[in-house]
Amino acid sequence: MVFFRNKVDSEIKDEIPVREEFILCCGVETQVLKCGPWTDLINNQSGTRPKLLIFIIPEDPNAEEIKDIYGLRGQVEHKLAFLRTQVPKEMKLVVIGHSIGSYFSLEILKHAPELPVIHSILLFPTIERMSESPRGRFATPLLCWLRYALYVPCCLLLKPWPEKIKSLVTRMVLQMMDVPKEPSCLNTLEPFCLVNAAYLGSQEMREVVKRGNETIKEHLPKLIFYYGTADGWCPKEYYDDMKKDFPGDIRLSDWLKDDLSKM
Repeated sequence: MVFFRNKVDSEIKDEIPVREEFILCCGVETQVLKCGPWTDLINNQSGTRPKLLIFIIPEDPNAEEIKDIYGLRGQVEHKLAFLRTQVPKEMKLVVIGHSIGSYFSLEILKHAPELPVIHSILLFPTIERMSESPRGRFATPLLCWLRYALYVPCCLLLKPWPEKIKSLVTRMVLQMMDVPKEPSCLNTLEPFCLVNAAYLGSQEMREVVKRGNETIKEHLPKLIFYYGTADGWCPKEYYDDMKKDFPGDIRLSDWLKDDLSKM
């Protein structure tokens, strides 16, 4: 999701247009939600082009195709390819990551220091010890050891379901989880989506272990961390450890918990 902010135009508009687009990035069709009246930033050279882009990474056309695009490293490369090919080089960036998106945000800073990122906001940052977290202890056996055993029954059970039944079940689950019924969430019961999500999750459990202290130290002035008091992926003890190790803007926020910790 990307937001465009124009510092030149002081006019306040009541309604900000939101558009859903699909672009080809790294050989993969990529969904992009754009907030703002601008469509083509690369070719738009007018004075009304925004000066700042807010790039949100939720819980990943001439770019070179990436191997293992649905893996952890492939998802990082996918985000970098989007920023390098779809955003003008001189445009300043605010990168916002939620959960594993926070890990991607730090990887962007690490592997693309040339990008003009002025701030990076990490919400419930899942950037370390995922398998040791409360949810990780439950998810690791399923994703790392039993993943292949679950593929066949999931495909056999879900593939024959009519689309209306899949949509109904997905809506019921989202309602139970109190998650907004966004159109992009309604295909989560597709076997292809489940397989890719489980594959990425297994890599997260194995590879998101050690916190990227060197990257955090190098970019600390532009980083803002928001931890929650009851998040299953980054418990409060991770916040306490971060506060001991770094003097930066690291916050424990109850007001974000109800909305974002459910995502």
